[in-house]
Amino acid sequence: MQPFRARVAAVRDLTHDVRQIDLALVDPPQIRFVAGQFVSFEIDRSGFRTPATRPYSIASPPHEADRIELVLNRVPGGPGSTYLFGLSEGDPTTFNGPVGSFSLRDNQRDVLFVATGTGIAPIRSMLRSLAVRASPRRITLFWGLRSERDLYYQDELTVLQQQLPSLSATITLSQPTGSWPGPVGRVTPLVTEAVTTTSNLEVYLCGNGGMIRDVRNLMRQKGLCPIYTEQYYS
Repeated sequence: MQPFRARVAAVRDLTHDVRQIDLALVDPPQIRFVAGQFVSFEIDRSGFRTPATRPYSIASPPHEADRIELVLNRVPGGPGSTYLFGLSEGDPTTFNGPVGSFSLRDNQRDVLFVATGTGIAPIRSMLRSLAVRASPRRITLFWGLRSERDLYYQDELTVLQQQLPSLSATITLSQPTGSWPGPVGRVTPLVTEAVTTTSNLEVYLCGNGGMIRDVRNLMRQKGLCPIYTEQYYS
């Protein structure tokens, strides 16, 4: 893992508890990674001899090599989110990486992305990477969130669908509070209905462990295909 020094270029609150942090690289001035990989932060903790190591997926595409974007939710008492939510524009920081096998494969298979919450972060990197290449691959995204106040990146998804005409993106809310026009419930039923064949498909799952378990089991019932997973912990 390579050490990097960076500066906070921008901080953007996406929802009441989700934040995007843009880090401009200082030394070295660029980073090379594959869409889906992550970096990690070493965070000093009072009363502990060793720092806490916390990984965060890179949410920006590889071609933006002079910066990375992180998308994370606030976890009360969590050393990682406490540290990162405490950063302001202009602050210095350090991280290590990039690493991780949850990365976009370069082939012509159809792609199924399934995310819950901020599990969208590495998938966002993958989608933007596919858009830059004007990929002709058939791409389906199912993204599960809780309620309307947890929605973000709506305009960006619209742009991505314009750049990738083969992209179908669907958001489902498990606990909508108003007259939500989209699907209601968890993502698994959407996968059940959408996937009719696995013969030319690869699957990327990122989010909570329950979703990953359920969708992986469902896909195995439908047939054999590559399944790549990244579990996010609170």
